[in-house]
Amino acid sequence: MPVNLERRDDIALLTLDRQDALNALSFAIIDEIGAVIDRVASMNVRALLITGAGTKSFCAGADIKELRNRSFAAQRAGIERGQAIFAKLDTLPVASVALINGYAFGGGLELALACTFRLATRNAKMGLPEIKLGLTPGYGGTQRLPRVVGEARALEMILTGRTVDAEEAERIGLVNRLIDGDPVEAGIVFTREFTGYGLPALNFARAAVQRALDVPLVEGLKIEADLGTLAYRTGDAEEGMAAFSEKRKPEFRDG
Repeated sequence: MPVNLERRDDIALLTLDRQDALNALSFAIIDEIGAVIDRVASMNVRALLITGAGTKSFCAGADIKELRNRSFAAQRAGIERGQAIFAKLDTLPVASVALINGYAFGGGLELALACTFRLATRNAKMGLPEIKLGLTPGYGGTQRLPRVVGEARALEMILTGRTVDAEEAERIGLVNRLIDGDPVEAGIVFTREFTGYGLPALNFARAAVQRALDVPLVEGLKIEADLGTLAYRTGDAEEGMAAFSEKRKPEFRDG
């Protein structure tokens, strides 16, 4: 199967497995990714890891031969379909982590950008090379990349189509960390830094940050106040504050 889903304890792992094509995205594979994300949303897990099979590529981008000789309406529908499926990660009840093990170009990098976090192996190479084909990024790259690295760097990457190596990606904030060894194991270790906290507070905090760049500061502060007040009403908040007062480790129950 080109899109595999497995469970590692309380972590879901989505693996793109099309190694003969460097894990490139076909329209069918994009649909499968959407179906798998929907399955993860109903699973009792605390995070989602996304990676590519093998050591060469996370995802080399779109299957170019599928993009040719299509009608205007079909091209528009394909772009909107990809955007909608990647956007499922924004509303997933748990945080997602892209494990960029090798190439992440075009739609592959756009998939990683849709994740909450990005970790990269030291051989990773990233870019949005669509301009070299006379095209522009279509699965969210023009919108998410500037939110991650800033407008100037995003424009440079998109208008030149140049490749960014792992060290530069970390330096400019495109990836959160560089990882060594097995990417999945490194990803699990990373998720343990936050999966022990209560899901309500994690989701409230993630939602507030996601809205930060979409609204003026005064509106963002209202959102923060609304979500912060809701957090106070959870059992986890009461447990957390009680545990602090009693000098013990809290036992969060996601409620």
